[in-house]
Parts: sequence; structure tokens; C-alpha cells
Amino acid sequence: MLRRILLAALSVLAGCGHPTGVMTPVALTANTPKTSQVEMLVATTRQPSANPATLFNGERSPKPYLTDIAISIPPKRAAGTVQWPEKLPPNPATDFAVTRVEQLETRAEGRAWFQQHLVDGHALVFIHGFNNTYEDSVFRLAQIVHDSGMKATPVLFTWPSRAKLTAYEYDKESTNYSRTALEQALRILAQDPSVKDITILAHSMGTWLAMESLRQMGIRDGHVNPKIRDVILASPDIDIQVFAKQFGEMGTPRPKFTIFVSQDDRALAVSSFITGKVSRLGAIDPSKEPYRSRLEAAGITAIDLTKVNTGDKLNHGKFAESPEIVQLIGQRLMTGQPLTDSNITLGEGVAAVVGGTVQTVGKVAGTAVAAPLTIVGQPLPAAAKPVEVEDTLRADPQSKPLTQ
Repeated sequence: MLRRILLAALSVLAGCGHPTGVMTPVALTANTPKTSQVEMLVATTRQPSANPATLFNGERSPKPYLTDIAISIPPKRAAGTVQWPEKLPPNPATDFAVTRVEQLETRAEGRAWFQQHLVDGHALVFIHGFNNTYEDSVFRLAQIVHDSGMKATPVLFTWPSRAKLTAYEYDKESTNYSRTALEQALRILAQDPSVKDITILAHSMGTWLAMESLRQMGIRDGHVNPKIRDVILASPDIDIQVFAKQFGEMGTPRPKFTIFVSQDDRALAVSSFITGKVSRLGAIDPSKEPYRSRLEAAGITAIDLTKVNTGDKLNHGKFAESPEIVQLIGQRLMTGQPLTDSNITLGEGVAAVVGGTVQTVGKVAGTAVAAPLTIVGQPLPAAAKPVEVEDTLRADPQSKPLTQ
């Protein structure tokens, strides 16, 4: 009963949604105002819907599919937002609109697409979270790419989500279903000699999928492919103890990890309740022990977005909906620039959004959060006292209830 109450509360907070069936391409005419174009390669383990307006549904496919998609973004809009159409077909002058959809039948066609669209040798792989349709993830990545100003080729990996608040367990199992497909996609990208480096950006439940795929790669090869240099986990919906195991079992060397956390994340509060009141990684306070020293020991950067205000009533999508934060992703994190006191050059806007002065931001981002927990078998600095994962997490505070 309590679970139903919590899900009902989330449903009210989430709002009424938006029109569906926006994947049918629309033509840009001579009268269309100048728009921005985002082109992406979409890999999915979803089942084809046999409907060009949706392309893929939330069920699981026995084989992955590749699709070339182009999205038009209107000229007058607020950064951090997706302009869903009020009616169909979309109006490119005011709405996000799909302008091209082309199914790629072979892996060779996928490689050819990537060769034609490669930007400076950089690739971004985005993995969406819980309760997302195919079109949700396409438009969200288009918004992130456009608003961040990143110089990279966008690749979307979209897994089978039924896009229902009551389908949490189904969605979680769908991430497990998709982890080998994501691992293979990352391997194919890394094998391309023209690809210099890969950044993974994963959100919410998609962070579980990202960690599981990297863990599998690490177990097979002894380490993650060195071209996968940066992993950004936004609002990670992962049990903290499990994250410690995943992190340790990747082997070494590992990619550079950055996590975005927020203690007022209502979606993660519900996830914590559903999963046995175990705190989620995305809801920790990285300035508190045991997290501060453990994160620092593992070299994981954490950026606390608790003070960031966006239009998201769940406080779960701040990484993409704050103009300053999404630019931080594209302009600094994807280029491998660490956020430390000595070299941080964030503008006043980012400093104010995160909360405090630039020095405070650098201190929190660069050192306050580094290694989520003590990883079994991983040596700690000489000054650190060895503590087993289980002992470390006994001090783990429970997630805040939804009402807080």
C-alpha cells in the first residue's frame, strides 16, 4: 500500500506528460526559421513497434537495432528544456522535430555512419534512465548535445523501458537484459582506429546498465578499454554497496568517474524505499564521512547539485535541465578537465548554481567525493585506515523520505 502511495505521489509530481508518436520525420521548408540540427546514431535493444510514429516500443528484442536520426531544434527556446509539440505534426519553428530516420541494416553501415559524422575523434554514449520511451531518450540527448556545445559524435543506447511508473522492476531487469549489447557496442566503438576517446553519460537506472557493462568488460579483459576515458553518472540509481563491487571488479586502469548527486532527489527516495531502504549513490552527501574520504581514495569526482533549482519537480534531471551544469558536462568533463581548486575556471553562473564560490565548488567537486566506498582488494593510501565495504556502509544514512 505504501509503495502505491509513493508511486501515486511521483505520478502527480511528474505531471501530465506530452504527445507521443513524434518520430515520423517532418520536412523543413524555405519558410522554416533557421534551426539547429543534431544527428545521432541510436542503438537499441527495444522491439520494433511497426509504427513509424514510435519506431520502437518498451518490449525486449532478441537482437539490437541501429538507426540514423536527425532532430531539428527551434531557434527560440530556454536552454535545458525540450520543446515537445502541443499537436502533431511538430512545427520545427517552435518544437523539437525529427527530420530524418534511416534504419541501418548492418554493422558496416553503422561504422560508415560513424566515420562520416566523427567529430575530432570524440564519441559520447548516452544511456537514459527509468520510465523513458524511445522518443524521450532521442529528444533528451538532442537537447544535451545542443545545450552543452560538446564537440563529440552522439550515440544513444536506449534499452527496453515500458515508460510506466509501475514498471520499475521490469525496467531494472531490462537493463540486465541489455548489458551485453551495450558492452559490445562500446567494444565496436573502441575498435575504430579513428575514435580517440569515448565518454559515457548515463542517467538514473541507466547508470546501473553502464556499470554492469563496464564491469563485464573488466572481468573479460582485466580492465576497461582505455579509450573509455570518462564516465559521468547522473543521479545514479545504484545501491552503494553494489556500486563498490562493480567499481572494484572493473580492474585497472579505470576510466575517470564523475557522479552528480542531490539529496533532494525524490525519484531516488522512492527507489530507496522500493529496494529495501538502501541509500542510492545519487542521493549521498559527498561532503560527509564515510563518503568524503572513500571517494577521494578512489579518485571519483562528485558534484553536489542539491542547491540547483530547475523545473524538475522530482529533482532527478538537474544534470540536463540546468543550463550551467549541462555546459559543464560538454565544455569541461568531456574534455577530461578535472574540477580542482587549482585549475577550476568555471564562470560565476556555474559557481552560483552549484552553491557557493568557485573555490567551494572546486573543493567539493575535486576532493569531497572520490571513491564511494572502500573497494575490497583495492589498496588505500598509507594514511587511510583499511575498512571493509560492509563496515563502511554501516554508517550509511538512510535516504530521505519523499516528503522531505
